[in-house]
Amino acid sequence: MRVSTGIEGLDDMIDGGFPEGHSVAVIGSFGTGKTTFAMQFIWEGLQRGEKCIFLSLEEDEDSIVETARTFGWDFESYLDEKLLIIKLEPEDAGTSIKRLEGEIPEMIREFEAKRIAIDSVSLITMMFRTEEDRRKYLFTLSKSIKESGATALYTAEIDPHNPQGSRDGLVEYVVDGVILLTLVEYNNAMRPILRVLKMRRTRHSREVKPYEITEHGLVVMSESAML
Repeated sequence: MRVSTGIEGLDDMIDGGFPEGHSVAVIGSFGTGKTTFAMQFIWEGLQRGEKCIFLSLEEDEDSIVETARTFGWDFESYLDEKLLIIKLEPEDAGTSIKRLEGEIPEMIREFEAKRIAIDSVSLITMMFRTEEDRRKYLFTLSKSIKESGATALYTAEIDPHNPQGSRDGLVEYVVDGVILLTLVEYNNAMRPILRVLKMRRTRHSREVKPYEITEHGLVVMSESAML
């Protein structure tokens, strides 16, 4: 079974969509559209009648609903029945960690979501003091989501010293797939490009493709030659 991303051109690159139950990291720098990608993935699920969870560490519910509306995605009409938006506070690490370890996994099980987006996993790992704790929690979270059967998407900040890896260097080893969003200079402007670095148990394109953030979300020019 395939789970459509809802992003025009991307499904063509990954043999029709994410394999159901996969977890995928979308890694990119500021301004590459990671949050938009996550929202678009959730919106596609809502259009297919699926229950979805959007876990945010940056925007509250009202802000997420308003941002989605700018792309024509009416999150508000799905709230509570088909869509849960959960806001965690990175500055209150103690409370947020307790919710992540207890309340959130239980909520995932009880809501029976088909899609889960976490924006961003980089802010989650920053709440833990040691790399061992970060690694342990990330594996625990991934296992909990896997056991629920949901298809998950994690956004992550890029490592400025490793342009193909996440800032914590962990999430790419936990997930089944990695999509990299970057900006390159072209004709005196910064142009966004997308690469599928890995996608387990599926054929996928290894080509670099340009994409745009339009008024209706991300569009990948899957038929375009790179620059």
